[in-house]
Amino acid sequence: MIVESQIVRLLVRGSRSLKDKRQVVRSILDRLRHDFNVSITEVDAQDHPQLIVLGMAVVGDDGRKVRTTLENIAHRLRGHPIAEFLDCTMET
Repeated sequence: MIVESQIVRLLVRGSRSLKDKRQVVRSILDRLRHDFNVSITEVDAQDHPQLIVLGMAVVGDDGRKVRTTLENIAHRLRGHPIAEFLDCTMET
């Protein structure tokens, strides 16, 4: 069994309130869960109206497939129209 995780930081420049941010976070979480079947949640900066820190984990029997899934998620987030991709950290 292979377990890998990733932390991604995003910035929502247009967010003026936590309500604005929550709307973006909820959209991202729903889409990634559906498209990649990944366990994902907001793990830090919940009180910051512009910063999003997401933690995600993928479990599988093929390490290359697990790693590719996390890379595809990071690639998808780099192109998000509202949230600006800041960085990501992968852990095995």
